[in-house]
Amino acid sequence: MDALQRHRSLYKGTTPPWKETYRKRCVERLKNSRSRLLEKYRQMSDCTGDSKSSLLVQEVMEMEWNALQSANQSLPSLWGKDGIKDMYSDMQEYDEQAILEEIQQELMSQERSIIEEYHKSQQYEEQYLNVVVDGMEEEGKLICPVCHVNNLTVNSHFTSCPCGLYINTMGRNITPEVLQRLLEVRVTEHMEDCLQNPVFSVASNMEGSPNLMISCKACDYLSVVL
Repeated sequence: MDALQRHRSLYKGTTPPWKETYRKRCVERLKNSRSRLLEKYRQMSDCTGDSKSSLLVQEVMEMEWNALQSANQSLPSLWGKDGIKDMYSDMQEYDEQAILEEIQQELMSQERSIIEEYHKSQQYEEQYLNVVVDGMEEEGKLICPVCHVNNLTVNSHFTSCPCGLYINTMGRNITPEVLQRLLEVRVTEHMEDCLQNPVFSVASNMEGSPNLMISCKACDYLSVVL
C-alpha cells in the first residue's frame, strides 16, 4: 500500500468536516423554497400529471455546494449535466459520493413530504368549501366555522351561532353570500403560504367589539374575517 492509499484508508468511513454544515444549509434552503417548489409542482402536474422525480433538490444542492466551495477552494466542482458526477480521485478519502447521495435522498424525502402536506391542505380546503356550499344550498345557511355544527344566523344587524359566536354587523351589508366569500378568500389566502389547517375563533378588537378571526399556530397567520 503506497502513502496515498494509506492516507485515504485513515479517513475511509469518517465524516468530512463540511458534511453537517452543507446538509443543514441544503435543508434550510429547501424549506425556504417551499412556495417555488409547489409552484413548480403545480406547473408540472398541469402538463404531465403527478411527477415522482425531484423538482428542486439538485438545484438546492448545487447552489449550496457552490457557496461552500467559494469559502473552501479545495472543494471541487461535483456537478455534471445529469447531477452528481464522479469524484476526483483525490476527493474519495471521505466517501464524498456516498455522503452527497445520502443528503440528496434526505432532501428528496423532505420534498415529497412538502408535496404530501400540500395535497392534505388542498383536501382540507376542498372539504371546508364543500361544507360552506352545502350549507348555502340548504335555505341559504352557512355552517359556523367555529363549531362546525350549527348554521349561522346572518342578517343586516348581526351574525350569530348557538355556540356563542355573536358579531354586530349593523351597516356593513353582510349577507350569507358575502360572508361565504369572505371565508373562502381567507382560507385560500392562508393556504397559499402554509400547509397546516387554520382555525376560526372570536376575539375582541381594540374597541372591545368581537371579530371573527382565522389563525394558524404553525405559520402565525392571523386575519380578520368579519
